[in-house]
Amino acid sequence: MQCLEAQKGMHTSAYTGLFASLRTSTAVTQARATGRDMTSSRRSLFIQVEKTPNPTSMMFLPGKPVLESGTQGFLTARESMASPLAKALFQIDGVQQVFFGTNFVTVTKTDTYPWAVLKPDIFAAITDFYSSGKPVLLEGGAVENLDNVINDDDDEVVAMIKELLETRIRPAVQEDGGDVSYKGFDPDSGIVTLKMLGACSGCPSSAITLKNGIENMMSHYVPEVKGVVEAPADESEQAGLAAFNELEKHLSN
Repeated sequence: MQCLEAQKGMHTSAYTGLFASLRTSTAVTQARATGRDMTSSRRSLFIQVEKTPNPTSMMFLPGKPVLESGTQGFLTARESMASPLAKALFQIDGVQQVFFGTNFVTVTKTDTYPWAVLKPDIFAAITDFYSSGKPVLLEGGAVENLDNVINDDDDEVVAMIKELLETRIRPAVQEDGGDVSYKGFDPDSGIVTLKMLGACSGCPSSAITLKNGIENMMSHYVPEVKGVVEAPADESEQAGLAAFNELEKHLSN
């Protein structure tokens, strides 16, 4: 999530890279059968890694398109069945959530596993996926987020809030591997409810981002907005958290 305060110099980023060999299982099988040298079948993929304000989330930039547009999140292993890449990442012990943008993959981990242990497996999963030729999302697997779309029945205030989200806030948030989704506006209290996604979900600095970044910007451009709050966890998030708590309990026994 691009904490909007980061635009004032609060955000620091670290970049690392890894040259990984891309080798499809088919090519490996054929090489073993024929004794052919694999050197000509090997390509290099430079994966850039960027820290986010959320210590449990990290961005992986493969240098290749991930989604054509928008974002897509996967909160549970069941949801990841719609994406071969997300499915492969969820097979790594310690991966809790996966989030895609147009050019990045955000992985959120549990506290049990350090990044030093997880990163090699994540690199391998991403490189293997791009060598496979499979689509990022299976047909019918994309669930387009329509929460920020301006509808015909939206009043002027809601339309202004959504436009501000699309043009000013979401692009900034996505730079840190997250996203934000509109969930509602109470005209009586002036409270806007938003859903933080990807690296923003569960980020310790998300409260600061909501208050000092998003709320200040919205109240400046839309005077009717008096405050911004985060939406509570939905059923998918609660199910994912419960599943990982159960897994961690099982591993600790």
